[in-house]
Amino acid sequence: MGKTARRTRFRNLHPHAPHDFRGVVRWKLGLAGRDPSPPLTAALAATFPVAGPGAVAGSPDPSQVRATWVGHSTFLLQHAGLSLLTDPIFGHCQPLPVGRMRRASEPGLRLAELPAIHHVLISHCHYDHLDAPAIRALARRHPGVHFWLPEGLSGWFRRRGIGNCTEFSWGQSGQLSPEIRIHCVPAQHGSARTLFDRNRTHWCGWVVESASRSVYFAGDTGYSPIFREIGSQFGGFDLALIPIGCYSPRWLMRPVHLDPAEAVQVHLDVHSRQSIACHWGTFRLADEPLDEPPALLAQELGRAGVEPGRFRAVLPGDSITV
Repeated sequence: MGKTARRTRFRNLHPHAPHDFRGVVRWKLGLAGRDPSPPLTAALAATFPVAGPGAVAGSPDPSQVRATWVGHSTFLLQHAGLSLLTDPIFGHCQPLPVGRMRRASEPGLRLAELPAIHHVLISHCHYDHLDAPAIRALARRHPGVHFWLPEGLSGWFRRRGIGNCTEFSWGQSGQLSPEIRIHCVPAQHGSARTLFDRNRTHWCGWVVESASRSVYFAGDTGYSPIFREIGSQFGGFDLALIPIGCYSPRWLMRPVHLDPAEAVQVHLDVHSRQSIACHWGTFRLADEPLDEPPALLAQELGRAGVEPGRFRAVLPGDSITV
């Protein structure tokens, strides 16, 4: 378990340009340029996500994985008799749910509609990924739920009376059941919930693996060589959950957020057989229009020669089974 106070700060594995509070202030005050709108054909400009093929009623074949996009970075994963959530958030973004922090689209599933949740995977502590109301509600509604955390976050849970949690450092692994194992893998990002705790807790992605299926949840991340390393380590994935939004302006967002072109490269780097886009369309956390990321994703898939069905942007509540 991690310590509640740290004298050192966590760092990314690979060097990158700074993404700091001064840059955010410059952006918010309009002291730096905005990205021009990317050129899109009329057909792409009108593109919106395609519907997924399934719903969450019943249990999938135990040898398969069913992924349902709730919204933002929240997925319900069902596999081998277990139900997992990633970065659960079902309402507005705390602590000040006003303006861009208010949800722009309803969650695809509400808390009351969830099946019994056995495990929750948290990628980092930013408010749009670690949501206190959702965590409290899950702990109350699903008493046996276990929370899996990057290093340093267990104190946050203990202060809220939640002890059923485990911290991992990058490279550590654990067993969810006799059939399912998870691995904590690097991401390129950062952490903070106040002005005074920058990078005091870690950030990560997660791999969920069984004898029949493997799933990669990238969390929140910028682009770096880590994806080729993860793809090489695990030999590819049946399903990858990859963020495509919150990328503009690039001078500020590039170190910590993928744009659609980089997301396609991640899909290729990790050798994903099927990917689902996330981290778009729910909160307007950056300058790009809410519906721009899937249009650009379609464009970049074409440029890379990737079949559109291999990397899909679906509607909240839609499911894909692999």
